[in-house]
This record gives sequence, structure tokens and C-alpha cells, in this order.
Amino acid sequence: MNTPSRKPLHQIPRRDFIKTSALTGLGLATAPGLAFSRQNSEKVRIAFIGVGGRGRSHLRNLLNRDDVVVPAICDIDPEAIQKSQIMLNQANHPETAVYTGSDLAYQDLLSRSDVDGVIISTPWLWHTRMAVDSMKAGIMAGVEVSAANTIEECWDLVNTYENTGVHTMILENVCYRRDVMAVLNMVRQEVFGELLHARCGYRHDLRGVKFNPGVRFGEGSIGEARWRTQHSIFRNGDLYPTHGVGPIATMMNINRGNRFLSLTSHATKSRGLRNYILRHPEGGPDHPNARIDWELGDVVTTQINTANGQTILVTHDTNLPRPYSLNFEVQGEKGLTDFDYHTRRIYIEGISQPHRWDDMDRNDPPESGESTGEQPTWLEQYDHPLWKRYGSYAEGSGHGGMDFFVDHAFVESVKRQAHPPLDAYDAAAWSAITPLSERSIAEGNAPQYFPDFTRGKWIRNTPIFAMKNDEY
Repeated sequence: MNTPSRKPLHQIPRRDFIKTSALTGLGLATAPGLAFSRQNSEKVRIAFIGVGGRGRSHLRNLLNRDDVVVPAICDIDPEAIQKSQIMLNQANHPETAVYTGSDLAYQDLLSRSDVDGVIISTPWLWHTRMAVDSMKAGIMAGVEVSAANTIEECWDLVNTYENTGVHTMILENVCYRRDVMAVLNMVRQEVFGELLHARCGYRHDLRGVKFNPGVRFGEGSIGEARWRTQHSIFRNGDLYPTHGVGPIATMMNINRGNRFLSLTSHATKSRGLRNYILRHPEGGPDHPNARIDWELGDVVTTQINTANGQTILVTHDTNLPRPYSLNFEVQGEKGLTDFDYHTRRIYIEGISQPHRWDDMDRNDPPESGESTGEQPTWLEQYDHPLWKRYGSYAEGSGHGGMDFFVDHAFVESVKRQAHPPLDAYDAAAWSAITPLSERSIAEGNAPQYFPDFTRGKWIRNTPIFAMKNDEY
């Protein structure tokens, strides 16, 4: 395929950019490494829609780069705008335009001619609409998780990408967590043999986030309590699946030689949020929020079947007291690993002592005493090359360094006009778990079937995530 001559991004007319991106996307479907190998030192222009806590985290990372400028930011919250402007001023950043005052102010931002990419960190219900509008404007979107709320929105992401050739990248940072990428490396080197089963989830006590301050949510509250808590009143399903299922999907090559086929979901009764209100000093049985009938079950479990005969157990658990855990387990014919921040253990038949776990952070069996330091640990031995190359840059970037990698991947994809490592098909397939789990629970735990968002291309697609070890 002949590649059009490269012009600086700001010199490419918007319509030509869309056409060029469409051609590039077709080539990348079979050879993504072609785009990854291009080098480009010019600055890329990344705007921001949503500069609350999560948006400012992305902004902070990009302000630490010397190849990014921020031409515009947008938010309806004056305080978020003010805090972002302080960050820009402290970074000695050139003047940045501000869009605010209306829910649709972001559309004016997207009409600018000096925006190459946009990071979307807004409430869930806006993610798909803003990403679709960005793609239609010829601007690559990096959208926070989850990317869609309904099956129709999942198709909107895919159809808009295919119609415009402009990409959306789902900004799933956990895919880049260091131990997650080490396990991905193990999977690809067949340490576990053929994969059969995985477990993952989002198990995070969010009661202090859903009610802030005190037992308040909605208007007059702070942060995500303004909008996130409302979902728990009307929806019963896995509302936040991608932190767990995203990494497992990369290990099982979902959309690239494999795909999600079906799921069934179950939910417990709802007790956690009401009990929190009843026991809180600012709550009690007479508080009006104590009379709310919460729809969201406290623990939602979803079992997924894949085309390659594997199963995935996904758990959503945010309303009860518990330590944070993404609950990872990856199991194959030769062994398995059970890993998270609180435990990292592995068992491989023929290498581990029979019926005993190995500690992935140690280089000797637990009963033998102190580490000799002569052999690398499991995690050191399989540390992903991306972390070996960029780990020092990731320090302080947020969430243990993984935020650097997801932002780096987005910036490089925009700069090179390249296929992102986590694309619209990933955004659709992973996000579809939410509406399908809601439907399964509502229909008495009935099986639900995933649409094939790739329209059959998954059969011949090959993995692209973290395949170029010297890039992103």
C-alpha cells in the first residue's frame, strides 16, 4: 500500500486527515508494526474534555512531556477549570483556551483546527457521545472507562471508527500494571501452557466515594458522588468491568483470534449502601437517603465463555467494607498464578514444589530461608520489556506508574496517526459486559450473547497490545 506523504499534523486539512487515517487503519489491520516503527519528534496537540480529578491526573502526566501542548480544556465545573489553569501556569505552558458554561461546550472545542487528540474524563453517560463526536471531527479520542453504557453505544463506537477511519483508544490503565504485564509476558511465553480459565474483578470499597461529604450524593456533593451514585439506584449489573477484564482480554487475545461469546450474571441483595447511611454519624434511619431502594446488588458475579473454550469469572463489589483487590487469577494446563497487590503467587507443575505455591516476589522456595539474590524472581524474570525501558519515566505518574504507560500509548498513537494498542473494538467488547450483565440478571440469570463487534475479523486479526517492546 502506498503511504501518503507525511505533513505536520497542523497542516493536514481535517477531511484529508480522516481519509489518511482510514487508509492507515486498513494497513494496520494486518501489519500494525509499520506505523509503530515511524519516528516523529514534532509536538502533538492534546485537548481535554473533563478536568476533574481523573482528567487532571492525565493532564499532569502530559505536562511532564516536552512533545505535548494543550491547546484547550473543557469542563462545566469552574473549580476544575481553575485547578487545571494553576497546573498549566506552574508548568509555564502557553495560553490554553477554556470551554465551559454548558454540557455541550465540548463541541466548540472539537471544532478547533489545532487539536490532534482529546482525552475524555467525564461521567460515564457522556463517554460514547463525546468519543463519537471526536471521531466525526477527525480527532482521535482517548476515553476513560467504561467507554459505553449500552449495546447501542458499543456499536456507535465501532461504526463511527469504521465510517471515519479515526480511532478511539480506551484508556484502561490496569492493562499496563507492572505485575499484569509480567503475567502477560508469561502467558505469551506459554509458562502456563494453553490458557483455560481466568478470574478478575473490581472489588473496591467505594462508599466514601459514592457519598461525599457524609451521606450526600448528587447536587451539592463532591467528586464522583455528583453522578456515580445515581447509577446504583437504577442499575443492577457489573457497572465497572474493564479494570479486571481488560488485562485478561489481552492475555486471551480477545478480538484477535478469540472473542467473548456469552455470559451469565448473578447479583446478591443490596444492603451495603443503606447500612452505610444508617451507621454514618451524618445519617441514621431518619435521613431521607436511608429510604432509597438501591437496585445494584452488593456483589455481582459474571461468567463469560470465549470462542476458544475458556471461561472468565468477573466480580463487581463496591458497596461493602473490604480492601481493594482486582482478584486476578490466570490458569492454564501447566499451572496458574493468583496475584494482586496483597499476594503474588504462582504454581507451575514440574518447577514448583508439588502442592506448594511459589512467591512471585522471591527467588527461592518459602521454606528455604532468606533469598540468596542469585536468581531473579518470577516477576523479575518475566518483567515486560516496556517496563524495563520506561519504568523510570513512570515513577510518580499515578496508580503505581501504569498511568504513564496508558498516556504514553495514547500520545504516541496520536503523534504517529497509528492504530492504538487498545482500540474501539476493545472498548466495545469490554464495555458490553455491563448492559449484558444487567439483562442477564433482569431475566433471571439467563445467558446473553455478545455481538461480534469485529464482524468476523477476529478470526484473522493478530494481537497488537504491547507487541512492540521498544515502543508502546
